[in-house]
Amino acid sequence: MRENVVEELRHVQSNDATKRKMLDILKRLHSEEEEETMDEDGEDSGLSEEIIEKILSGGQISLDDLSTEEKKRFQRAVASGELSRMIDPWEPWWLTPSAGKIRLSQDGTQLVQPLAREEESGSSEADTDSSYLSDIPPGPETPLPPLSKLSSTPPSPLLAVHLVDIVYSYCFTVRLYNGDWQSDAVGSSMVILSVSSVLGQSGQPETMLEALSYCLEQTCSPAYRHVGGLKFGMALIDDVVSILSLGTPALICLLSDLQRLVQAGEREMKLEKPKRSRRTEVKNKLKLAERKVYFIMCWVREQPGEAWPALATIVAAEKKAALVHEDSKRVEKNGDKGIIQGKTLIEEVE
Repeated sequence: MRENVVEELRHVQSNDATKRKMLDILKRLHSEEEEETMDEDGEDSGLSEEIIEKILSGGQISLDDLSTEEKKRFQRAVASGELSRMIDPWEPWWLTPSAGKIRLSQDGTQLVQPLAREEESGSSEADTDSSYLSDIPPGPETPLPPLSKLSSTPPSPLLAVHLVDIVYSYCFTVRLYNGDWQSDAVGSSMVILSVSSVLGQSGQPETMLEALSYCLEQTCSPAYRHVGGLKFGMALIDDVVSILSLGTPALICLLSDLQRLVQAGEREMKLEKPKRSRRTEVKNKLKLAERKVYFIMCWVREQPGEAWPALATIVAAEKKAALVHEDSKRVEKNGDKGIIQGKTLIEEVE
């Protein structure tokens, strides 16, 4: 964790608010420890005036600018979760009151707010609705073409299953980045590829159970276990149910945001130095993922509105089935040692 934070600090240009928060943390930690202990040489180990001036004047924050003692305090702040507590928890846009008020034109574009409701409401309420809507990803900038223009063959009947896989991976990624995937477009796109079987592995899950099981396996894998494991995965399935229940406009906005995420990842990878560039295979995966997201977005637009509540019901019903599936796989993998009489190896935590 410490190495990741240090590496990120070397490349991120923080805004003034972030710099002041980090400065406050370091100064507070210094003040708390100053009463208990002093440096062996008796000198003050707080932030130097040069460092403070550089931070407040908009200079880039670097761990190398800190003294040995300041580095230790910063590392302790990371390990103790002090820095995490300075981050305001992000509220997913699909859980906001205005998520159900999303309106798109027939071709999938032009996110608007109904004027009638705005006129009937007081100015304060209208401002509140506008604030909520500003947090919702906008729809596509150009009209979505009919599927017949994209492919001469009928769409696969499995696209509903693939949609659930894609929506889950999106929810996982934006929650992992606390709603700010723009801060690391390459990293976010890599997470999408790793969590989604459809986008990352060219997978073709045939059942909802298969799709959800893969997503849960990735969520509980060593790479992401620290995020929350199975409990986090169950919450993400609830996110999928919520988004499906919102209907076509919300799904199109989500897929449009996911498309922008993947496109941003592609652009940033092209700008990376040769020594940090990813393999061509990954770049090709991103291009293919972008096409898939666009195709399924066009497919979503043509589906009847009543399809989504029905799909949400299926996903909710499969939630327990996914737990049973994970349980059986764990027992099979561990053999007799994995069998615990009268107990399940995986259970949902309320």
